[in-house]
Amino acid sequence: MHFRGDGDGWAQCALGHRHWGLYGAAGLLLWHHDLVLLQHRALWSHHGGTWGLLGGARNRAESAEQAARREASEEAGLAADAYEVTGRHVDDHGGWSYTTVVGRARTAVLPTGLTGETLEVRWVQADELGELPLHPGFAATWETVRAIA
Repeated sequence: MHFRGDGDGWAQCALGHRHWGLYGAAGLLLWHHDLVLLQHRALWSHHGGTWGLLGGARNRAESAEQAARREASEEAGLAADAYEVTGRHVDDHGGWSYTTVVGRARTAVLPTGLTGETLEVRWVQADELGELPLHPGFAATWETVRAIA
């Protein structure tokens, strides 16, 4: 279930783009060997129908890691003890940023607690990501965040 946080809302960055998350946003890039866990975003959401990371708006008092863990739990029921955080990448837009929190899963667990924000969650071969319609922000940083893993 999604609980509205104090970070939910639209923000505009210095580049003139509109982003979700008053205090920025964060998502979890979860790896298991050469597989990446992706979320197929609900059609009604921002860039709906695309594939990206489990994630969303950060709350005021939340670190990026806390936000990514919370969102992965809220959107897909992913337990925090199912993975270990191994790195991060900040995509700074000036006044707004998206932090990709990189993690390694202990097993290729399939989350079952999907909410209305998620059409599907699937493990995808990293080399096959280009075959999916990716969220534009994720697509723009994929090669950078891929190297962190």
